[in-house]
Amino acid sequence: MKVTIERSALLSSLGHVQSVVERRNTIPILSNVRLDADSGGKIKLTATDMDLAVVDTVLAKVEQQGGVTAPAHMLYDIARKLPDGAEVRISTKGSSEKLTLESGRFSMSLSCLPIEDFPVMADGDLPYNFSATAKDIKRLFLKTRFAISQEETRHYLNGIYLHSSKADKVALRAVATDGHRLACIDANPPKNSEDIPGIIVPRKVVGEVLKLLEETDSEVQISLSETKVRFSIGSVTLTSKLIDGSFPDYARVIPAGNNEVLSVDRKALSKAVDLVSTVSTEKSRAIKLGLRNSKIIISAVGPDAGSAEEVVDAKFSGDDFDIGFNARYVLDIADQIEGGSIEFVLADSASPTLVRDPEDESAVFVIMPMRV
Repeated sequence: MKVTIERSALLSSLGHVQSVVERRNTIPILSNVRLDADSGGKIKLTATDMDLAVVDTVLAKVEQQGGVTAPAHMLYDIARKLPDGAEVRISTKGSSEKLTLESGRFSMSLSCLPIEDFPVMADGDLPYNFSATAKDIKRLFLKTRFAISQEETRHYLNGIYLHSSKADKVALRAVATDGHRLACIDANPPKNSEDIPGIIVPRKVVGEVLKLLEETDSEVQISLSETKVRFSIGSVTLTSKLIDGSFPDYARVIPAGNNEVLSVDRKALSKAVDLVSTVSTEKSRAIKLGLRNSKIIISAVGPDAGSAEEVVDAKFSGDDFDIGFNARYVLDIADQIEGGSIEFVLADSASPTLVRDPEDESAVFVIMPMRV
């Protein structure tokens, strides 16, 4: 193989694929990125962790076709440190056990593993296909991923449940929950998405898709089956296994009978909660909200640091009562609210609380109270 490629193009393409590669691998070949040069003047870069594979195609001057694997993170670091505008020459000889990289006066040799050992993820049959805007997919994932569970024991909560909802109206819906809070976001249904099966997109895939969407506003092509999903974004194709399991009936968690509305300035609430919770224990982050007619008394007690309290102006439609929350959960939800105010719709101090964005009816959040 012998190719010449512009440094920025190589860096961009490696940036798309190398983040899939785990820093620690028990299988050596999974630490490598695969490079395939074809006669059409393109290099295809592939990286995988066996569950997720990312492929990017980039233009290059191909003098000799061929393929090679090389350490992904090292190759990315080298490309990152080369000067802007540099041309990079990559070549192999014979059995492709060594890769030579040259740029200007710099040259290096990298040991390679056999390309035959590089695993190939078969797409299989992906019968459901639709296109969505980058804006919609970014919004669905960004506003729900904070609620993805980190507990590996409940693996079916370790991702975002993407499905077609037909509750009030047809919508493409994303839901995530860790059992303590829940996020449910709707987007207008793209053509051909109405009959897709519900799939659980793994946390790592969500992160990789969001990274790719930072660079583009183009359409996202989504193909899926009940076991795999493929996102095609620009020149990049990401294929992943789905989480095997049944997502819980989240609709039962969303309270329908709450009727006491607390309306408060979002920034003022976030600032007060963040400040007051400083004295609470790092594990529970417990705060108490004293709900009054025209204000909230936000307080926290720490076993060593003492206590703290701040008062924030608010509107509350019900009788006075106190309720406890995890401060981190309140702040995470407040970060998803785009409007100036945030609404908490409550029943009592022991029941799930509904959180709404007055300026976005398609976003619904639920937070469980805690004893304080």
